[in-house]
Amino acid sequence: MEARMTHPVFVVPAAMEALQAYSKAAHGLGISNELIEMVHLRASQINGCSVCVGMHSTALKKEGTSDERLFSIAAWRETPYFTDAERAALELTEVVTRIADKGDAVPDAIWDEAARHFDDEGLSGLLIAITSINVWNRLNAATHQMAGADWA
Repeated sequence: MEARMTHPVFVVPAAMEALQAYSKAAHGLGISNELIEMVHLRASQINGCSVCVGMHSTALKKEGTSDERLFSIAAWRETPYFTDAERAALELTEVVTRIADKGDAVPDAIWDEAARHFDDEGLSGLLIAITSINVWNRLNAATHQMAGADWA
């Protein structure tokens, strides 16, 4: 498989600037870089974005994430490697990423559990991180961008 077209953010440079600025807004809001990368990886796994799975797995290794945590993000419910706050963030990531799969896009119980661990600033950062990676995933998937491809 090869890319269908040049990545849209290279065709429309203003989109690259806007998406990078939006993504950066999630940082510095009381959420660790490791958690942001875990959220990015989990959404990318759900969306089947090979570019982002590779990128965020590598970033997690650079953050010092253990192999046990990295290898089990897709199965976070069945492992002992994540804190309650991380579990709440990963569950929020899954429901926001799969927003159309159910009648109540983000059930109160999931929202309340995330709100128990994160204040409004932290929740805002999580939502920005989740929604920004979903934009990247969708652009990459729609245009068949490939992991390891040279975009430049």
